[in-house]
Amino acid sequence: MLTNAPKGTKDMMPEEAYKWHFLEEKFADICRRYGFQEIRTPVFEHTELFKRGVGDTTDIVQKEMYTFKDFAGRSITLRPEGTSPVTRAYVEHKAYAGVQPHKYYYNIPCFRYEKPQSGRLREFHQFGVEIFESSDMMADAEVIAIGYEFIREMGITDVELEINSVGCPDCRQRHRDALRAFLEPKYDELCPTCQERFHTNPMRILDCKSPIDQELVKDAPMMLDYLCDECRQAFEDLKANLDALGIPYKVNPRIVRGLDYYTKTAFEFVTTKIGAQGTVCGGGRYDGLIEEVGGPSTPGVGWGMGKERMLMTMEACGFEIPEEAGTEVFIAYMGDEAKKAALKLMGELRSAGVAVQMDVMGRNLKNQFKHANRINAKKTVVIGENELQTGRLTIKDMATGDQKEVSLDSIADELK
Repeated sequence: MLTNAPKGTKDMMPEEAYKWHFLEEKFADICRRYGFQEIRTPVFEHTELFKRGVGDTTDIVQKEMYTFKDFAGRSITLRPEGTSPVTRAYVEHKAYAGVQPHKYYYNIPCFRYEKPQSGRLREFHQFGVEIFESSDMMADAEVIAIGYEFIREMGITDVELEINSVGCPDCRQRHRDALRAFLEPKYDELCPTCQERFHTNPMRILDCKSPIDQELVKDAPMMLDYLCDECRQAFEDLKANLDALGIPYKVNPRIVRGLDYYTKTAFEFVTTKIGAQGTVCGGGRYDGLIEEVGGPSTPGVGWGMGKERMLMTMEACGFEIPEEAGTEVFIAYMGDEAKKAALKLMGELRSAGVAVQMDVMGRNLKNQFKHANRINAKKTVVIGENELQTGRLTIKDMATGDQKEVSLDSIADELK
């Protein structure tokens, strides 16, 4: 047990870390270009935040949260998603009193107790963006646009944007009544989970992955037919904005998302490259969430994107992530005096931003060169008694074999 990571978790070894660095740097760069600023929230929050924000009837709250009591008896939960903690921080720090709108992005680990599967782990990692204070569908188009552009820049071509409207509380109640009336004669045929959803949140039945339930709801009433005038106009505005931005989309009336806080816009970026569970990014509008967690009535819209799924999709699309530079210079040495000179040179180069290594295993000169090859050092320098006496060192290019002789006094500047 001690030598195995807990089920649903995964180590990131150095040979994989460069891929994550690449993805995270690209995400931070595109957020900067769109005017989003980074926000960081604690890994755990008070459980009540997720019960009120995500919703008591969701699978996340009912089945998937890692919840425990701290030493003071308070109920604490490892965050299962990013939006609720960001809204809590927004309210706590009274950010609503500042310049509007607020545009945030985050890069976080999340935790959900669910069956591990391809691209889904119990500890997973998520990018997210949020825009607060704007009820204009320009904000919805903005968050969709940043997701669309980021996905394209990461070389993912086989992906489709699907959009829907899940309405407001008023039109959702009308749809809920119609959906229950449609499903009531089929109730006994629904899976146990959907029988429970029939009473708590029947719209979630439309999103059930059971083939039997999918067949039962194929002719069910759709939310788009029950939208009020305001929600219908908002959906038309969203489509017009996406058309103007040149972002292709498909209306999918079965997108409901798995969180209770969504209103009006709901969307997903879907691919067939990673199997049936092909959503790489999903989100929507949540105009009542900030008020629900104790803040003023404030609209919001955003999305979350799983990093593991993103990397899987990039790999499936043949995108090659460039490896990081690694060791630029390896300094080999012979003898105690040479070692002192080598350490001095290494310190100067590292202070100048050069990636330098020396042997720390007590190897002989021959094996030091072997090690330089194993770590793919770009250049090597040898310091021995002869080099110290003549004051001349040789820099060798490990890829071409070319060698260049320079003075000991100028080698640091040469390598910089």
